[in-house]
Amino acid sequence: MSETLVHVASGKVRELFTIDDERLLLVASDRISTFDVVLPTEIPDKGRVLTGLSAFWFARTREICANHLLGLRPDGRSSECRRLDMLPLECVVRGYLAGSGWKDYLSSGTTSGRALPDGLRESERLPEPIFTPSTKATAGHDENIDAAQAIELVGAELYEQVERTALALYGFAAEHAAERGIVIADTKFEFGLDESGELVLADEALTPDSSRFWPADEYAPGGAQPSFDKQFVRDYCESLGWGKTAPGPELPDEVVSGTRARYVEAFERLTGISFDDYLRAPEIVLRTGGAA
Repeated sequence: MSETLVHVASGKVRELFTIDDERLLLVASDRISTFDVVLPTEIPDKGRVLTGLSAFWFARTREICANHLLGLRPDGRSSECRRLDMLPLECVVRGYLAGSGWKDYLSSGTTSGRALPDGLRESERLPEPIFTPSTKATAGHDENIDAAQAIELVGAELYEQVERTALALYGFAAEHAAERGIVIADTKFEFGLDESGELVLADEALTPDSSRFWPADEYAPGGAQPSFDKQFVRDYCESLGWGKTAPGPELPDEVVSGTRARYVEAFERLTGISFDDYLRAPEIVLRTGGAA
């Protein structure tokens, strides 16, 4: 019997469909966005990297937090997920000072209301990972907020649970990645609540779109770092003098191929699985035994 999918939403990267009253189908496209603008050029297989890598982490972090994943489809870019009541927060954990956290620090010595030590350099490792929530903007840029503002959105008890869970997820992943030569500088999580009120990890997890991945053997604080994420595209767009508003610039072939290579390398290093093997049988990333 064929299923009837109903399209319910389009994100910068993903398309969302209903399967039935309890399940959604999340389809990761090959679109890429930078500075909150979707660019006209796609990155081949990018959606499959995001879906496969998220599933890899979902399978390995269930003891830290339940997640929304029910299964992967053979195309490698579609995942069946539980319906959730999503929290109105972007849940960012920073282990290193980069991106908007660095910009906040330069202007105020803080980020998301958290005071940081004096004299830190760009990309420097923080004394300990910190939780820095931001708004979930429907248009334009997310904005970093402090704990008090986040508590107004979700309540104190739930905020403390989200902070504790996000830090635990980051700690687990950062240790795993370090053993494979990758620094996870920061990452963004999204959480929802199920029908019983249980906190559930959703959307994507620890991918090159939601994280900064740096090669550990090239890490040197004091400036921007080489990366396995979309910073390569951001840097190209910055070099054009583009105003960071739509429409975005077309990407040349060398930026497209270089970005795809970085995404695939991140996938293979972190999972220990050949990307070609994933394309042949996506559910390989769900197996928690063996070298991976």
